[in-house]
Amino acid sequence: MVSRRSFLKSSAGAALLMGGAPAGLMAADAKKIRFGVGLKALNASVINCVIGEALGYNAQEGFSLDVQALGTNANVQVATDRGSVTIGIGVPSTALPLLAKNEWSGAKLFYQYTYPYKWDIAVPPGSALKGYTDLKGKKIGVSDFGATEFPVTKNVLKALGFDPEKDVSWVAVGNGTPAGVALQRGVIDALAYYDTGFGQIEAAGIEITLLPRPATIPMVGGQFLMAMPETFEKDKDLLVGFGRSVSKASQFLLANPTAGAKAFLKMYPETAPRGASEDEAVKAVLQSIGRRIKLYSPPYANAKMGAINEQEFRTEAAMNGLDIKDYNALYTNALIDKINDFDQAKIKAEAAAYKG
Repeated sequence: MVSRRSFLKSSAGAALLMGGAPAGLMAADAKKIRFGVGLKALNASVINCVIGEALGYNAQEGFSLDVQALGTNANVQVATDRGSVTIGIGVPSTALPLLAKNEWSGAKLFYQYTYPYKWDIAVPPGSALKGYTDLKGKKIGVSDFGATEFPVTKNVLKALGFDPEKDVSWVAVGNGTPAGVALQRGVIDALAYYDTGFGQIEAAGIEITLLPRPATIPMVGGQFLMAMPETFEKDKDLLVGFGRSVSKASQFLLANPTAGAKAFLKMYPETAPRGASEDEAVKAVLQSIGRRIKLYSPPYANAKMGAINEQEFRTEAAMNGLDIKDYNALYTNALIDKINDFDQAKIKAEAAAYKG
């Protein structure tokens, strides 16, 4: 049985799990960052954004993290705009319609922590549905109508000639295992979801078959860190520090996914499957993040980790018929060089040596 005590008992300091980081970096006066994520309950889909706390990377940058699961991406946008969170996860499906209507509040995306493309459509094993073109007239499940897979999948179907409002019906089926159960029981014909979500379903022992992706998948749907302009003006170093922690954690996970999973479970043992042993819990996290880890590095030549490619926004805007002339208000790459100013070899060595 996994418990917080069993995960932490081997750690001399539960708040600082990497042995090499100075204890003084975890001073009580470390700045607290409220970080908003569009999840109803925290899961490993944001693992590279949060394990910097366990690995000592946040402490090295002089802050600690207070993660706020706010339910939907729209809620995160509102919380960021109002200052309820210091940094939020931003997504183009929420941002671009606001930008097109000149209603964008001024928040800037400054680091891309997951690159496209992370969504698929699953059916039960043996289904008669063999491709996306077979979905006409079918019921497609999504976790929530405020979740990113809903607008992204509609865009993909639109690009295939569907009218996504008329040719299919959409059903909100919940996150993780409940979504898999809905597919398993025939409540829906197919499930549109994202990589780590499918990993959760598979970890619960529910078999699925992913439909082959269309020949051309649009490079849309990346996920980003964002903050308001006043934070850039007054606390730019904090944004650089958070971005650097995420970049280090991403490199750590790429080098040793098992170590990253152990660090995540030390922080959030409640995310482990009920009754799982420590090894089973780690395996479940690895199954969840296996596809996602590949998306931490930019799919563009000579791009640094976290760098934002404006063409992604242009493609998604065009798919949605949005007339946007200028994207400068939406994002910046000004912090990327400083964010990536660390010794990657050292991080990889730490990952290799990590014992949990």
